[in-house]
Amino acid sequence: MPDLSGVHHVKLPVADLDRSRDWYTSVLGLSVDIEFTEDGVVKGVALSDSGNTVALALRHDPARAKTLSGFDPLALAVPTRDAVQAWRRRLDELGQPHSGVVTGHRGGSVLVGLHDPDGIEIRLYAD
Repeated sequence: MPDLSGVHHVKLPVADLDRSRDWYTSVLGLSVDIEFTEDGVVKGVALSDSGNTVALALRHDPARAKTLSGFDPLALAVPTRDAVQAWRRRLDELGQPHSGVVTGHRGGSVLVGLHDPDGIEIRLYAD
């Protein structure tokens, strides 16, 4: 069987592309790499972190975004448990609601309850 080498990117549907782009760049610190334009209108963006370890795409699709509200399809790796606490402090400083840090299944730290503008939960994990 041929090998897989990792996840290329994750694509999330969003109801308002500008609002979501602003949230992912200001809250998670991602940068826009590519804009996807159809008929002269930007319909999606590709985002990444400064180390190019996270590749995320946002696609304007309000109906699908609504169905994912409250679900947690994305868990981002954080290098250390202390870094999870640093994220908690950053989110608190930004006034971003979350449910705090809990112990994960492997004994690590997990920041839960962080929601993007469409209510999609983003978790931050360190084993």
